[in-house]
Amino acid sequence: MTNIHWRLHFSLLVVASLAIAAPASAQDTAASASSFAEQFFISRQTNTSGEKSVEVLGSLIIWFLMLLSVVSMGLIGTMALNSTRKTILPPEAVDEVRRLLAAGEYRQVMDLAGRDRSYFSQILSRAIGEASHGFSAVVHTLEQVSDELANRRLRRLEYLNVLGQVSPMIGLFGTVYGMILAFGAIVAAGGNADPSLLAGGISTALTTTFWGLVVAIPALAAYGIIRNQVDELTTEATLVAQELLNHFRPKSSSKKNPALKARDHD
Repeated sequence: MTNIHWRLHFSLLVVASLAIAAPASAQDTAASASSFAEQFFISRQTNTSGEKSVEVLGSLIIWFLMLLSVVSMGLIGTMALNSTRKTILPPEAVDEVRRLLAAGEYRQVMDLAGRDRSYFSQILSRAIGEASHGFSAVVHTLEQVSDELANRRLRRLEYLNVLGQVSPMIGLFGTVYGMILAFGAIVAAGGNADPSLLAGGISTALTTTFWGLVVAIPALAAYGIIRNQVDELTTEATLVAQELLNHFRPKSSSKKNPALKARDHD
């Protein structure tokens, strides 16, 4: 019985010790997790007396890269929405133009192309507007306007490319600055610095590199994907418009261009 009592007392002591240690361990873990998460948003440095303070320039670099990340996400969303088939080559607009051309409703084709703001309708409307100068002028205008509008869309996409190229350089600037802080701590400690003194500079170096990549990777990926999509859809829209404009091609010198007839009728 004595052995049983000793074992029981020992078990109770172990359970009590674990119960006391568990909250302390949980608090330490939570504090460690909070400190680790804080490193992604604030750069701190430790002086020789062990006091921690906010490192202003390193924190500003981090916050600037975070702002660029938000701007990049907004641009990606905006460019993606403005580079869909619906905004470049809407199937319903193409089908309606085909139907009107088949029915000989050339005036309605002009009105429809003038109302719709898609890429396809804009190049079609501008091309038909030159019908009074002959079919060659219509084709030339189509090619010229399609190049102009396509290049305008691609120039807007260049903002993503710029963000993708510049943000790693800003992160690299923060990396170099963080390493300067770390080596400065070594010099201040006479060449035998405590690891805690180096942690601030190294943390700044790694965190700014991290945020630079957070901005660059999605921006460059989206730039490549959306650019290919714009190239494909604008080329397809131009080819479809050229096909539809063949309805205005004069079949003989004695027959008048239907687009001109529609203009004369007005």
